[in-house]
Amino acid sequence: MTAQLMTAARWLAGAAAAFSPAALAQLQPYNMPVGVTDISREVFGLHMLIFWICVAIGVVVFGVMLVSLVRHRKSRGHEARQFHDSTAAEIAWTVVPFLILVAMAVPATQVLIKMEDTARADLTIKITGYQWLWHYEYLEQDIDFYSALSTPREQIYGLQAKGENYLLEVDNELVLPTNRKVRFLITSNDVLHAWWVPDLAVKKDAIPGFINESWTEIEEPGVYRGQCAELCGRDHGFMPVVVRAVAPDEYERWVAGKQAEQPVAAAQPATGSSN
Repeated sequence: MTAQLMTAARWLAGAAAAFSPAALAQLQPYNMPVGVTDISREVFGLHMLIFWICVAIGVVVFGVMLVSLVRHRKSRGHEARQFHDSTAAEIAWTVVPFLILVAMAVPATQVLIKMEDTARADLTIKITGYQWLWHYEYLEQDIDFYSALSTPREQIYGLQAKGENYLLEVDNELVLPTNRKVRFLITSNDVLHAWWVPDLAVKKDAIPGFINESWTEIEEPGVYRGQCAELCGRDHGFMPVVVRAVAPDEYERWVAGKQAEQPVAAAQPATGSSN
């Protein structure tokens, strides 16, 4: 008995170490990012909740199956029980999954409702997808510009070593203020695109002739990268998104500078990626 207790204790200690915060942190690159917004953290929490529910279901189902196979094997003299139906079993395997789905749907619905609430925004930006670049319009500030891939051709063709942010760097970043609710109006000028930034938990299809809405409120200054997540043609892999979040006062200075540049920029033809 003592040996069995020691074995069980070692097993529990190993399981605790495997699921410790430090061990889970090592697995983070293989998981969804926690992100830098309230919504992104809620999405991550919902993802992990559903994941552990699925793990628990798997443990129970396969555990019962394994125990049944071992304890009722033919070598122990057990014979299969003959029966045609069981009303209790049919009710159980109908009602229990239904209750589990309801328990999963409640928090999921709460998060989805928050994700779709674009009201009371401090700033509205229209995002238009092109083959293969993005057009950003700050509707209140009368600012607009194109954002195209800036990775050197030499890296793409293998003539130079690839940079740290290979295929995830642009000539004009989308600059946003921190702690401000930003509403996105997302559409396309040609084919289907999808504007996706994982750290912001924003992913919306850009559909020609239709406007999708989304929003974000970034809490931490920094640079957050994404890309088009819809197969949009030959250069689909060369259509990155780069968002730079800055403090509100720095954002106001950027707006003033950009507005001063607009008359000059408007007189110049737009250029895009042709990789």
